[in-house]
Amino acid sequence: MTYEDALERLALLGPELRVGRAGVGSASVTMRRKFSLDHIHALLKALDDPQKSFASVLIAGTNGKGSTAATLAAIANAAGLKTGLYTSPHLLRVNERVKVSGAAAGGSRALLEIPDAEFGRVFARVDAATARLIASSELPHYPSFFELLTAIAFCWFAEQDVELAVLEVGLGGRLDATNSVEPIVSVITDIGIDHTEYLGHTLREIAGEKAGILRQDGVLVTLAQHPEANAAIGEAAVRLDVRGVDAARCLPVRQETGSTKQETGCEVRGFGSPLARNCYDLVIGSPVGRDEVLHIDSPLAGQHQQRNVALAIATAIELRTNQQLRDGRPFAISNAAIEQGVRATEWPGRLEWIASRAGHAPLLLDVAHNPAGAWTLRAALAQLPDAMPRTLIFGCLADKQIDEMEQVLLPMFDATSGDPARSRDHVIVAPVLNPRAATVEELAAAAQKLDVPVYAAENLRAALEHAEAVTPRDGVIVATGSVFLVGEVRALVLGEAR
Repeated sequence: MTYEDALERLALLGPELRVGRAGVGSASVTMRRKFSLDHIHALLKALDDPQKSFASVLIAGTNGKGSTAATLAAIANAAGLKTGLYTSPHLLRVNERVKVSGAAAGGSRALLEIPDAEFGRVFARVDAATARLIASSELPHYPSFFELLTAIAFCWFAEQDVELAVLEVGLGGRLDATNSVEPIVSVITDIGIDHTEYLGHTLREIAGEKAGILRQDGVLVTLAQHPEANAAIGEAAVRLDVRGVDAARCLPVRQETGSTKQETGCEVRGFGSPLARNCYDLVIGSPVGRDEVLHIDSPLAGQHQQRNVALAIATAIELRTNQQLRDGRPFAISNAAIEQGVRATEWPGRLEWIASRAGHAPLLLDVAHNPAGAWTLRAALAQLPDAMPRTLIFGCLADKQIDEMEQVLLPMFDATSGDPARSRDHVIVAPVLNPRAATVEELAAAAQKLDVPVYAAENLRAALEHAEAVTPRDGVIVATGSVFLVGEVRALVLGEAR
């Protein structure tokens, strides 16, 4: 099967969360998806259980799980471990979800996307196994988009002799396809209100679903957060006799003002961005027992990323201190590898500043897709020069909390607020290229409740063109509201193929 054939087959599966299909093709019938680990277990068994060939770390949460996974995988890769990274969703190409350590240009080690030809080949293997299972009634219907991608990732990791797989949970935790592994460490990042249709309407309910990645007598790395989430996670951990690792020791020291103490001498602002880099020192024990200073210099902007970096570092220390690879060898992760991995982390679309724009204002991309993410973006916007003109491009999925997200963000761009610094600001709403997208009418109606004037664009290309026309070169265009929006805008700006 070619790569193009595989993409066409995946496209037939429809929205990732909403529905599944009984078969693929013109005769297939859409149906309501009932989540169950039985299906992914059956599929993996037919594929010779590839997930049993590597050690794994499973990372759940509402916000920050992707950043934590990308940072931890970069650390493991820097330590010389054959590392697999599985994340979702993708920005531009589905291959982004499946990465393995390899030799990049120039001979350096990097996490490389699964090649197109290999993606098509492994997809064919998974598809054939699925067909056999359906024919024998061992599967009731064709797997979901995410289940297929998870099986492909695990097969590719096994083929590539991956030693450690860092896995980002797709949705929730308890019934997520990634939860088919037996993680040696489970990580839970910050939890907020999202995907209430599937996970529950309270933080306690949602946290309980996330805690489904814990194992009897296992290990949990996390940070204290909202009391409701803490309570649900704590109850699950006690019930399973889980050993907790508090990542707070890996957070930077705060000054009396509440800001991060900067002592490393690295460039605090970089890549042409006015946003502060996460650059600070940590005192951490070394493998030989002595305290050492780690010089942290993360390319991930925003103070919130310090929590995600801390979780990644704490997990790396747990791996080298108390865990073993499948063959019994220790995890040889030095402090130097931690420093190098943090510095080399790549996770685009998260407060990503694109400065070179051929005569246009720079672009700030952020995948804030829920109210918590919107508040994080708002805090980052407060770092921008007050006099800098701003244009917001906003779009999101219909099942998101549109009113609350717009309440957080739109006042930061309100040209009618009476603030002279905001008089040159603009708000543009546009639909995302996704079957679950909110319409431009829905987005504009939510803005109208706030009395914030908006320009309604028919699509994101038109939105970007209008933003470039109305935003002076000394301003900034902020595109946010959805991973799908950021992916599409990024493709338009960088000219990358989807």
